[in-house]
Order: sequence, then C-alpha cells, then structure tokens
Amino acid sequence: MVKEGWCLRVPKSDGEKKRLELLKDDLLDTGLLLRSDGDDLLLPLREPREGCERELFEEVPERPDLPRHDLIGGIAVILDPGGEGAELLLHSRPSIHTVLSPEGPVEGEFRTKKFTVLAGEPTTRTRYTEYGLRFEIDLSLAYFSPRLSGERQRVLAIMNEGERVLDMFAGVGPFAITLAQRAGVVYAADINPGAVSLMIENITLNRVKNVLPILADAARLAGVLARGFDRVVMNLPFGAVKFLDTAFALCRPGGTIHLYAMVGEEGALTPILRKNGCRILGERVVHTYSPSEWLAVYDLKVE
Repeated sequence: MVKEGWCLRVPKSDGEKKRLELLKDDLLDTGLLLRSDGDDLLLPLREPREGCERELFEEVPERPDLPRHDLIGGIAVILDPGGEGAELLLHSRPSIHTVLSPEGPVEGEFRTKKFTVLAGEPTTRTRYTEYGLRFEIDLSLAYFSPRLSGERQRVLAIMNEGERVLDMFAGVGPFAITLAQRAGVVYAADINPGAVSLMIENITLNRVKNVLPILADAARLAGVLARGFDRVVMNLPFGAVKFLDTAFALCRPGGTIHLYAMVGEEGALTPILRKNGCRILGERVVHTYSPSEWLAVYDLKVE
C-alpha cells in the first residue's frame, strides 16, 4: 500500500549516514520503504522536523513467520525437525536457491553431516560472503557454521600484526583466511580432504598469500611443526579438549589459545585447563546448542 508521510531529502552519498542517525534517534519511520528520487534519497520520518517535506511511500510488506534456519550463502538450513515451511522459506528472498534439512548431527572423523533437499536446487554447495571475504562451501563435504562470524572478527581485532598462527581444525578456512589479514603466516590444518580442497579454493578466491593449508591429523602436528606459534585456534566443539597437549606443545610461552567447546555449566573445563599450566583470560558463551548445552570459548594464555 502507498502512504503519504513526512520525509527528509538527502544526497545518496550521505544517505546511509543520515539513515543511521535517524534510526538512532528513533526518528526513522521503519514502516515505510526508503525511496530514490534522482540523486537524492528520501528518508521517511515518524514526525515532521526542520527541512522535511511530504512524499508518497510504499509500506513495508508484512513478512510471514518463517521456520528457524541458518542462512549460508544461497542455502537455508531448517533447524526444526519436520522441515515445515521449506517452500515459504525458499521464496522469502531472491538469494535463496536451496532449502536443506540435516538428517542427523555432525559425525565421523571428517565432521560431516547428511542433508535432505526440501526445496529448490538439489545441491549442498554455495558461495558465502562474510565481512568482504568469499567462501566456497559444500555442506556435505565439510562442516561450516555462519554463527562464528562474530568470533572470527573478535579474534582478528585482538591480534597483533605479523603473528604466527595455527588453526588446528581449519575446515574450509574461515578462521585462517580471516586472521590472515593481520597474521604473518597462518598454518591451517584439517584431517578432511574435502575440507582442505575447498580451503585451497577459498585461499585462491580471496587472493591470500600467507595461509599454508595442511592435510593432517591435529594429534600429529607437534611432530611436524616447530613450537613458537603466537596464537592457536581450536574450533572443534565436541573434541578439542583431547588435543590440548598438542596445542600447548606448539604455542609459545605468552601465546594465546582460543578453545571452543560444548559445555553444560559455567567453568566446566576450568580444572582441566589449569592443569595444563595456563591462565584463563576469559570464558564466554558463543551461542546456545540446546537447552542444556552451549558453545563456549576459552581464551587461554600459555605460561
């Protein structure tokens, strides 16, 4: 429906800045769609203010309730059992080309899942973009979670330039390629050949020169790599703890380890970590996995 309302006319070059200012001050009418007019952008207002004018705007259409899902590039993965609402989800936005439902949890040495195609193209492959980086993803070949995008940016933000980094469970390379923006070199290991193959594609896709992909069992890395890493990433939620000895053997004194693990209570891993001679810099919840479990990250300083 079309509705007349007050608006502020601004040059398109200043549009996003002004939109955020109005949104912060609760002056932007979010029930109306922004509109272009030549080189200007018309921002609908909740109430009149100096310099505003009257214009016609389309109302924001009501959105149907969609099933819970993760969006990975053009693939939507329904999180609730039964797969109801797949067609509705497929047509909810033009970028979605496939709707999948997992047949079970991550399993096996290669940490993979099986999926059922509920709607759209019969594929498990897509391209995913995260903070300007592009990743080729095949969910049937290698596990990937978009829910760690904030964690990747957090770790990047606290890094120093030129660090020597080890990603022990690199998958298709999201942590390794993200941290390469500040690292001197990133060693990115995974035991899954499918994941490493996709990682090599992603290294090339993002024109990264300082990530070294390694097809290897993480338990054997201490026999292959020299000690002295400034930072070690351990993103294996259901099994990283058993590789702690390897991580401590490879991280230099004063270096940092980021351990991601599923826990059922706060401080669940504290006794184990203290036995390894480290200082716990912090423990925080990344996201909830079930009512009784959540993914936590422990930031550890090797002493």
